[in-house]
Amino acid sequence: MCFGTRNLFAGNATGRGIGNNTVKRLLGLSYLWTGSTNGVQLQIWGTWLFYAVLVDLGDAVADELSLPFDRISLEMIYRGLYHFSVAHQQGLTTDPVKYFAAPSNRDLGIVKQIRKPNVKLIVAPFPTRQRNQSQFFFQSSPESLFTSCTQA
Repeated sequence: MCFGTRNLFAGNATGRGIGNNTVKRLLGLSYLWTGSTNGVQLQIWGTWLFYAVLVDLGDAVADELSLPFDRISLEMIYRGLYHFSVAHQQGLTTDPVKYFAAPSNRDLGIVKQIRKPNVKLIVAPFPTRQRNQSQFFFQSSPESLFTSCTQA
């Protein structure tokens, strides 16, 4: 399936399609002004192309580290590109995948930390003296707490 710009910007007064301003705002391009539709389309396609390259780089780093792709932070790879460019200009490295996967560059934060599992909140005043489960964990009531004026 091909998503052409003609289909993307096919909005009209009925609200069909996606407007230029909405797409630019969602992609973070709202401060880059251009007067023509072609300029907006170039900005959007350029952003999507850069995102595709960033995802590909993140996938390559995940493969190099033998980690799932979800553990790699694309934002930190984006921020780390500056550090890679400085190291490349100094002649220290030539491969961005090897640079981001190197143990000496772990401080760049490319690998996301594993989050702690969610724990239920215990609201019982004395949890060791519970009688049943309903007094131990917080559970929302299915009853409505408010009544309306129309109920008589």
